[in-house]
Amino acid sequence: MINPYIYVAFILSLPVTVKPWQMVIISFITGMLMDAFSSTPGLHMAATTLMGYLRIHYIRATTTKEDLEGRIIPSISQKGIVWFTVYAFSLIFTHHLVLFFLEIYGFSEFFSTLIRALVSALITLLLIITGQLLFYRSKVRNG
Repeated sequence: MINPYIYVAFILSLPVTVKPWQMVIISFITGMLMDAFSSTPGLHMAATTLMGYLRIHYIRATTTKEDLEGRIIPSISQKGIVWFTVYAFSLIFTHHLVLFFLEIYGFSEFFSTLIRALVSALITLLLIITGQLLFYRSKVRNG
């Protein structure tokens, strides 16, 4: 029932300066590698490519020009826990939703698949936030 996919943290933590075409290609290759190791032809590839594409627009809409020029890496230490949680959850949930609906190949079990995607996304988010808090340094503030 619950399938956390931690590999999406790689896509989430790429710098904001990655060009849009590079982001889509990196996401595509990441999904292709996951498909190769999990025998799911094209499912992860489709979900991660969509996630990478949506990430481009999310970053543009929610960051400032200074963030884009400052070459930040989206993380709790650089953007704060609230921003990172909303950013990560929206992209992780989209990824899981696409992946699980492609997996069952239809909408026959709509609500159970929706719940499965939601719970898996929340567990994935919890694991990624835990990793962020354990392994990323906090931003040094002046003042």
